[in-house]
Amino acid sequence: MAQRRKDSKGRVLRTGESERKGGGYDFRWRDGHGKRNSIYAPTLEELREKEEDVLLDKRKGITADARSALLNDRYLVWRELKRGLKDNTFQNYVYMYEMFVKPDLGQLRISQIRHSDVRRFYNTLYEEHGLKISTIDNIHTVLHQVLELAVQDNYITSNPSDNAMKELKLMHNTNTDKRRALTRDEQELFLDYLRHTRKYQHWYPIFSIMLNTGMRVGEVTGLRWCDVDLENGLIDVNHTLVYYNHRKNGCYFNIHTPKTKAGCRTIPIMGDVREALEQERYFQQMLGYKCTAEIDGYTDFIFVNRYGNVHNQGTLNKALRRIIRDCNDEIIGQSKGKPTLLLPRFSCHSLRHTFATRLCEAGVNMKVIQDVLGHADFQTTMNIYTDATKDLKQQEFRSLEEFLKGE
Repeated sequence: MAQRRKDSKGRVLRTGESERKGGGYDFRWRDGHGKRNSIYAPTLEELREKEEDVLLDKRKGITADARSALLNDRYLVWRELKRGLKDNTFQNYVYMYEMFVKPDLGQLRISQIRHSDVRRFYNTLYEEHGLKISTIDNIHTVLHQVLELAVQDNYITSNPSDNAMKELKLMHNTNTDKRRALTRDEQELFLDYLRHTRKYQHWYPIFSIMLNTGMRVGEVTGLRWCDVDLENGLIDVNHTLVYYNHRKNGCYFNIHTPKTKAGCRTIPIMGDVREALEQERYFQQMLGYKCTAEIDGYTDFIFVNRYGNVHNQGTLNKALRRIIRDCNDEIIGQSKGKPTLLLPRFSCHSLRHTFATRLCEAGVNMKVIQDVLGHADFQTTMNIYTDATKDLKQQEFRSLEEFLKGE
């Protein structure tokens, strides 16, 4: 019978255990892939506590190096393997992780991260760093994917970020916010102000086209004269202009294909759109504006500033804020403190939502609306339709009530 190994204190050592000559103990084993692993402890008692953890992980199917791996280690693997995202989306995820997760939560061992740690991290971003819920939601998207990869690679058994963002949204009551379309009266007030206010007339073409085509900001700012067929009355949407504004990489533009196949589409040119395009051409000829921008081989962009450069969403939204402010100031001044209609605060994307609402109110076929807007998911179109018809129904019933009262 083979003699059982013992340590210097006469204690029997288990399989895989050994005592170091200079003191301390090691435990060695092979994982399911045949890879050799080892752990160390200064005493046999501590070693056997660690052995229990190893055996527990082994029974759960957790990989051997899970207890020493940091969250940042798994992020590097996610970054290497991630596919299927537009470059601007991927770069945004990388920026969000490296800016906010990497210095803090990313330094923790992935096996030690609990659901409460993730919730506390999100609350800190909101309460101490002052981040918007939408920004934290972007951080959550990439963090959840990194942790999900850790689950799939058997580093942890469950994703500690599950439902963490949902609870934050509920806590701050942000999940009930809805994007509001302009009413027909507000839309006409906005366009009429642009038409007749010399200071802002140069903004009329681009905002009118957004209101009458439903194009996304990047699709409008990236629109070229060769994409417009005035003879046949069609706009060919085949690319989008993407603006990057990251602290690490600076500010720059890229051209991308639309986010989905549905994004490639043709949009009929209505009379107001034709007028806006002709007006833009006239303005540029009169002022001597000429496109000087060349982005990924694309040039001859329709909407450029006085330096010949393309616009970005931030510039357009700033212009909208000034227009709304000055329009409302003028109305208040002329109405002696009793204005009947003011412009609400809205953004470029609100113009797309407004166009979609007008289509729904006009009873345009749902499939046509989906195609013109470039919605890949029919449910997105249905949500707009439901909101629009709900508002329209309430408006019609108010009219009915006034009629019945003889007003």
